[in-house]
Amino acid sequence: MISAIGAALPRLDTARVDSAGSIGTTSMPGATQGTPATDFSSVLKEVAADAVDTMKSAEATSIQGIKGQASTQAVVDAVMQAERTLQTAVALRDKVVAAYQEMSRMSI
Repeated sequence: MISAIGAALPRLDTARVDSAGSIGTTSMPGATQGTPATDFSSVLKEVAADAVDTMKSAEATSIQGIKGQASTQAVVDAVMQAERTLQTAVALRDKVVAAYQEMSRMSI
């Protein structure tokens, strides 16, 4: 999952201040001119889909391990990857909740 976040970041839109002082929208240096930059919700959607795929893969590998079709190392690797994915998702959720709580405490 972490690799999906790193791969998606170069396509995010970012605001920059050019030499004239105006703010414009451009893609990050990693994006090519022909590919459109994606918005933040698309990146989160892609990361969530990647997390679900990782969990499904770990479950499938675990089932294969129970049947004796996968090695113990493959099962452990898949489960550890699923654990890292879950920890990343929980950390992101915690940050979003903390940001929402901080915004709700702001005076208008």
